[in-house]
Amino acid sequence: MNDTICALGTAPGGALGIIRISGAQALEILSRIFTKNLTTAQPNTIHYGHIVENLAIQFPQVIDEVLVSVFRAPHSYTGEDSAEISCHGSRYILNKILELLIQNGCRMAEPGEFTQRAYLNGKMDLSQAEAVADLIASSNHATHQIAMSQLRGHFSSQLAQLREQLLKLTSLLELELDFSDHEDLEFADRSELKELTKTINNHITRLAHSFETGKAIKQGIPVAIIGKTNVGKSTLLNRLLHEDRAIVSDIHGTTRDTIEDTMELQGVTFRFIDTAGIRQTTDEVEQIGIERTYQAIQKARIVLWIIDNQPSTEETNDILQHIENKKLIIVNNKIDKLNNNGCNLLNSPTVHISAKFGTGIDILEQAIYQAADIPTLSDTDVIVTNARHYDALVRAQQSIQRVIDGLEQQLSGDLLSEDLRLALEQLSEITGGQITPNEVLENIFKNFCVGK
Repeated sequence: MNDTICALGTAPGGALGIIRISGAQALEILSRIFTKNLTTAQPNTIHYGHIVENLAIQFPQVIDEVLVSVFRAPHSYTGEDSAEISCHGSRYILNKILELLIQNGCRMAEPGEFTQRAYLNGKMDLSQAEAVADLIASSNHATHQIAMSQLRGHFSSQLAQLREQLLKLTSLLELELDFSDHEDLEFADRSELKELTKTINNHITRLAHSFETGKAIKQGIPVAIIGKTNVGKSTLLNRLLHEDRAIVSDIHGTTRDTIEDTMELQGVTFRFIDTAGIRQTTDEVEQIGIERTYQAIQKARIVLWIIDNQPSTEETNDILQHIENKKLIIVNNKIDKLNNNGCNLLNSPTVHISAKFGTGIDILEQAIYQAADIPTLSDTDVIVTNARHYDALVRAQQSIQRVIDGLEQQLSGDLLSEDLRLALEQLSEITGGQITPNEVLENIFKNFCVGK
């Protein structure tokens, strides 16, 4: 934390590049290679000049013409004195400037070290720091919106309200313990305590339950395309992706393995998995492919069952065995053929299409999006996408449930206080409100970009 760090903030090779510097000596070190003295520069100002080598000699070598943005502690991203050099994006220029900074007292930043310093200096809590990585990795509107909500502190705000309520309960119970010799004295009304605890429990449970949706949005909602051979599964995948991703053939059993690719629908990423056709076969390789079809169904959130005529009872029963708790859409394909009368099955949504000619694909896409059941998100909605947060919420919910059970059993206040304190600690793990072990911090920040 005492070192002054530097890192490349943009990919080399573009028209422009940015180099970031942070630390107590950031402006002093930069002034040794910049044609202006920045040690007295005003905060939040931009300075034009040149990065030079051997500034002390009469005619130093000019490396580049640059703009330097100056930020003063504590009003900077890291909470320290810092600067950003905007230069040309040449690999040589970027590497040369970094080399000069290191020669004059900087060291290269570790992955995520800028954001880690922001957290340690109180510029953001741990959940907001993790949102920075999610924001950088966001690939669609939904993941961007969730990351921005968390970065703005909406998740932290909800957790702060929960912690405040838990602290109030804990304080009342512990106050009773301080006056335990007065048996008739009760600071915390048990019925009121029970209602408030149930409210807290419902809130934590709701946040924890949002993880399933959040994980699906973050990783892409898996959609398995299943059906017997030659019903048009691969043709449909190609139509949805607008490219020839899968081999299409009239030969039965062409697809021997799962084929997976993604597309975006209304700002949400879906992962489509084309599978081997389900049928009885003695071909050992095809049997392996069919087994992988069943595995894909288990991993899917939505299943598209492609049919081109009334399925047999055997096929129907086979499908029913594997789609429990899945959103099923029956896709009646090949409606361009006169002998396709279609069918309505299992009271599931049915969409009539021609994958070959693209008829009904827009209706199918809408049905897929609706089956995903994505909540309409406002800028302040909180969806949990981080497994670490989910784990802490589950453990906090279990602690609160023990408090509720203890109240039902009329346990003493000291036992209730212990579980309330546990819940407080578990919620604090999410934001880093308590001292967080170094190994936890290292694990969180190790996957960040170097410049962040």
